Amino acid sequence: MLQKTDTNDWKIKLLYDGDCPLCMREVNFLRKKDNNRGLILFVNIASDDYCPSENANIDFKTAMGRIHAILPDGKVIQNIEVFRRTYDILGMGWVYAITRLPVIGKLADILYGLWADYRLFLTGRGTLESILTERHKKSLLKQALHQCDSGCEVK
Repeated sequence: MLQKTDTNDWKIKLLYDGDCPLCMREVNFLRKKDNNRGLILFVNIASDDYCPSENANIDFKTAMGRIHAILPDGKVIQNIEVFRRTYDILGMGWVYAITRLPVIGKLADILYGLWADYRLFLTGRGTLESILTERHKKSLLKQALHQCDSGCEVK
């Protein structure tokens, strides 16, 4: 079943790390709950064609640090607020409702921050610096290959 992405009817644009196995579990769950309604526009920041200018100028490094989402009016939200809004939009706001209480919300943000700081390590993916270096190398290789598409000789 294809997701409806050619519409402007989305209520939240969710930026996610498609290389993170735990993130993908959550994204797959949310896709299932969206049920092809197009309420959530999913954007994989790990994709080679991720474009910050199409996503409120949120660069890859920033997006990798914390979960971000963009609302239709262009407002950027992050951290637990992303989950609150997303679940509200899908009619499951009760899941994160308790985080609206000031003390619980603050605690949830702290716990999410710890998760975000260590998620790469916890999922066996190394450091953000190593991911950024690898991504840069891929980008340089892609640029070099693109330049050679015009007929230059690769030796």
